[in-house]
Amino acid sequence: MESLCDDTMTKFNAPQIRKAILDMAYAGSTVHIGCAFSIVELLAVLYRKHLRLDAANPDAPDRDYLVLSKGHGVMTQYACLRELGWLSDADLANYFKNGTRLKGLADAHVPGVEATTGSLGHGLSVAAGLALGAKLKPSDQICYALVGDGELNEGSIWEAAMFAAHFKLDNLIVIVDQNGFQAMGSTDEVMGLGSIEAKFQAFGFDAVTINGHDEQAVDRAYTEMKNRRNGRPKAIVAETVKGKGVSFMENDNIWHYTRLTPENHAKAVHEVTLTRN
Repeated sequence: MESLCDDTMTKFNAPQIRKAILDMAYAGSTVHIGCAFSIVELLAVLYRKHLRLDAANPDAPDRDYLVLSKGHGVMTQYACLRELGWLSDADLANYFKNGTRLKGLADAHVPGVEATTGSLGHGLSVAAGLALGAKLKPSDQICYALVGDGELNEGSIWEAAMFAAHFKLDNLIVIVDQNGFQAMGSTDEVMGLGSIEAKFQAFGFDAVTINGHDEQAVDRAYTEMKNRRNGRPKAIVAETVKGKGVSFMENDNIWHYTRLTPENHAKAVHEVTLTRN
């Protein structure tokens, strides 16, 4: 099975994804814009080039897995699933409205969403189980798990990390969105994390820290980690900016729970539309 896109394709364009997120949030009068923006490049590169999927079947048995443990960033994933044709423009336009199938947190009933998440901390355990299952088949499937840095406060994350190291899950790649914030403040204010890369290394992972908005750096990290089958699980610590791409949202944690008005929606759309990768 091949990845769905190659380098010459124009799908999964970061500014277009950000515009889709803004339009969803505005249509649904809902929140979590900043934390969706920080993972745009991480998911864009993953879907464009690395995640092996079957365009005709979201449940293909030999697909790679993506568990969005950071379930409140799901608008980014929905925008990518629209690019695949698994969601429609109408789905996105009805985001968070009565009768929609697109809720504000990741829901496994949506095609292409592997796990229902949002209660933070358990997605990595789900991903580790999927990775172990792929090992036992055996198959060459890879499981990616995207977690937030604030989510690392949860003890279940580190239980899953110990499990992954014990069972030598070198087909598990943890992507940490290190945007420096969580719901109620900065990660340093709430619970200091120190070096996340060093923590994962101490738990038996191969780990690297990158710029999570540099698509070339993201691509290199995915390529290196998925090809390094040495018995050690992987962690990519992606340094990102919460609210990336809109000047009045960047590093302003108010946009974790702030809704768009007609005026700031128009202003934000103008900014992301002018952005070029």
